[in-house]
This record gives sequence, structure tokens and C-alpha cells, in this order.
Amino acid sequence: MNAIGFSTPAEIRLAVEKANSLEEIHVIILQGDGPAFCAGYDIREFAESKAGHPCKQEATPWDPMADYRMMKRYTDDYMSLWHSHKPTIAKVHKYAIAGGSDIALCCDQVIMEDTARIGYMPSRVWGCPTTAHWTYRLGPERAKRMLLTGQLIDGKTAADWGLVSESVSTGQLDQAVNDLANSISAVPTGMAMMQKMVVNEAIERMGLLSSQTLSTLFDGITRHNPEGMWFRRHAEAHGFKSAVEWRDSGKAIPEGQQAREMIAELEKYIAGE
Repeated sequence: MNAIGFSTPAEIRLAVEKANSLEEIHVIILQGDGPAFCAGYDIREFAESKAGHPCKQEATPWDPMADYRMMKRYTDDYMSLWHSHKPTIAKVHKYAIAGGSDIALCCDQVIMEDTARIGYMPSRVWGCPTTAHWTYRLGPERAKRMLLTGQLIDGKTAADWGLVSESVSTGQLDQAVNDLANSISAVPTGMAMMQKMVVNEAIERMGLLSSQTLSTLFDGITRHNPEGMWFRRHAEAHGFKSAVEWRDSGKAIPEGQQAREMIAELEKYIAGE
């Protein structure tokens, strides 16, 4: 499902930089090889692993700035698609969820299959979308609906709401993306670059980059507050699939003192006590 590993964000940035350096390239198409565009962060590396990581400081007091530096680097890597001098198109099939939605929404255009799904389920617990594009694409009410519920929507709904530019039937995705890429490619690269810069400047003046600073800080908090630590310990004890099933079921997420008590019980279980 093209899960995001530790090296994935930098690999995206390097690919964008290479494409920008080649005069013969006019448009960058980002697609997922295999059954989905991207199903979010790799659960083995980011949830189940016990290895030390700046974003998973559980044996020592949490250092929010170390966490922020790591996640800001990932966010900046994804935003290379936004800042790219060459227009970028995300070609979404099956899923663009959690961190995968961060990647897709950094592109200038997103085309989805009608049946594909997009959303940020970790907004219920253990995550905040660091690229912060939802409000600027959807407006405040629908952005809140997505982030307060963690719901997924299909390509048709995403296009109707203005989250993505187009949704097409299964089997038509390749043609739709190629048609758009060919249309953009007919425009001189300098002209395309200027038009993109004007639109990006308008969105950034509305506060996109400031929103990213806040959301990246909040992302770290969601992984180290009682609710986030409960989710992590549940994943360690019972597997990430079980934790995700709880998160996405709609039932209440343990919080506050209840979460702390459940963490203590889960830690005993993990230790074999």
C-alpha cells in the first residue's frame, strides 16, 4: 500500500528536485505503484517498533523540539511538491489516507478514482495533518467535519467538495491524468511557473505556512498526551490493527485519567506481569 517509511519523504523531495532540473520535463505526476496511492505511515516503523526515534520518546521526557524538527523535515519534504517549479499532479487510486493524504494534497492537482478514499483518520487519536491543507481546500466547516470525525470520503465526494480537482470512473484514471498533464505541458514552463507562484503566494498569505507550524507541533503532542500513549501501548500489546479498529470504530477514545489507567494495565501486560 506504499506505506511511508523513514526515507520516503526525502525520496519524494529528491525526485522533485531532479525533475525540476531537467528542461524537458514540464509536469510531475505522482502515483503509487501497486494496490494504492499511499495508506499512510508504515505501522512497523512508526507504531509497533520499540526502536528509539525523536517522534517516539517514551523512555525519557518528551523533547517537543526534537520531535518538531523531525516532523517539520518530513513536512518540508512533502511540500517540495507544492513549491516545485514544475506543476505536480497526484494520481490517486484506492487510498490516500493519513500521511498519504498529506502527500496528495501538497500537489497542485489531485485526480482520484470515484471509489478511491481520502481522509485523515489519526485526527481521532495519535495524529494531526502536518501539511494543514484541509482548510485551504475545503473551507472551515468541511475541514472541521473531516478532522473532528476522522472520516474517509470517496473520490466523487472529494471532487464535489472541492478537495480534489476531478474524480473519474475506475479504468479512466490514466487517461484523465495524461490529458491534464498534456494540457499543462503545452504551456511554456516559465508561464506555468509564474501562474503557480501567484496562486501559492495567495494561499500562503492566508496562513498556510503558519498553520503548518502549529499542526506539526500539535502532531507531536497527539503522540505523547495520555490518549496518544494509550493508542501506542494498545498497538504494542494487541497489534496496530486492533488499535486502528478501535480508533476507526467510532466508539469513544480513552482520555485523561481513564487513558492513564489503561496505559498502566497495558504496560503490565507488555511486561508479562
